[in-house]
Amino acid sequence: MLLFVGLGNPGKKYDNNRHNIGFMAVDEIIHRHKFSNAKSKFQGFLYEGQIGAEKALILKPLTFMNLSGQSVAEAARFYKIPPENIFVFHDELDMPSGKIKFKTGGGNAGHNGLKSLDQYVGKDYHRIRLGIGHPGDKDQVHGHVLGDFSKMDKKWLEPLLDAVGRASDKLISGDGIDFLNEVGLILKPNIKEKQ
Repeated sequence: MLLFVGLGNPGKKYDNNRHNIGFMAVDEIIHRHKFSNAKSKFQGFLYEGQIGAEKALILKPLTFMNLSGQSVAEAARFYKIPPENIFVFHDELDMPSGKIKFKTGGGNAGHNGLKSLDQYVGKDYHRIRLGIGHPGDKDQVHGHVLGDFSKMDKKWLEPLLDAVGRASDKLISGDGIDFLNEVGLILKPNIKEKQ
């Protein structure tokens, strides 16, 4: 069984924040793969479904970003899901807007949601890093991360989220290469396909 986790902050006022791109990504997967309606469990919203032939759960922790690990650890313990079967979608400040990377383990680069996950589930989970860009000044980081995506951002955000949803079945292999390749093909279709 796989556990997909979207990181974000609960509540309407945070819905369109850059920090909530993880929630947005898993929402796209929920929609595309027709997951169940949300159940209130493990201090979050839990959705059940399948991705390809694999049974999967999607969790949106409602603990606020800084305590996300508590929610994820509860779900992982209950379903006996090891860290190598956990995929976490989160915002990445140090990547240009619209870029995506896949990483297993490693540091948290100061991301409070990842710090909490590291504390509660260890570091061996997979991370799908979704670039939101850096404002250029460290004093503006807080406002940037908790600020809403602009109308201009939608030009790259909507295609990226769509590609994540469409390519999510490629994550079953666990290595991320197939997933990133598929996202790339969706975002930049082969010229021959356009002719």
